[in-house]
Amino acid sequence: MNKKKKRLIFRSVVLTLLVGTLVFVLIVNANSERPDLEKGVEAPNFKLDRLDKSGETIELKELRGQGVMVNFWATYCEPCKKEMPYMDQLYQDYKDQGIEIVAVSVDRNESVINNFYNSLDLSFPSTIDRQETVMDVYEVTNLPASFFINPDGTIERIVRGPVTLESLEGYFQEILPEKS
Repeated sequence: MNKKKKRLIFRSVVLTLLVGTLVFVLIVNANSERPDLEKGVEAPNFKLDRLDKSGETIELKELRGQGVMVNFWATYCEPCKKEMPYMDQLYQDYKDQGIEIVAVSVDRNESVINNFYNSLDLSFPSTIDRQETVMDVYEVTNLPASFFINPDGTIERIVRGPVTLESLEGYFQEILPEKS
């Protein structure tokens, strides 16, 4: 056998192995045990560093008993910038009624996030998903994306895209804790 034929066989074997590995990975990922996020499913827990209060963290499971809006955003996202004032306005009205907002930035630069956050004088908690792990778990591919979580920890509504002031108020009503 000549050298060219040996190289061709070797390259073919390597290519076949690579394609086989790719197919295997795709099949394993398609059959993963993670449930699809939808209404009624328990919201995946996460713990992220707060940017608005240095040294503190927010863990979703610690917010049980409250209605929670988890909002994924970035400073480069124009619809995100537009909905933030709506969120802050309603947060002022609903935080004493048991609604919490957790804004999860997927930006990489903390000073850019803080400048943006402070320029709007936002009052709800701001966090950063440095490795985009929470974003992956919540299956976020486009921004903004919001998850409205009932006081029992289950997802009530998923909104992929911006919210209006009116729609946001309706979503808060859906996750409002019952008065005892």
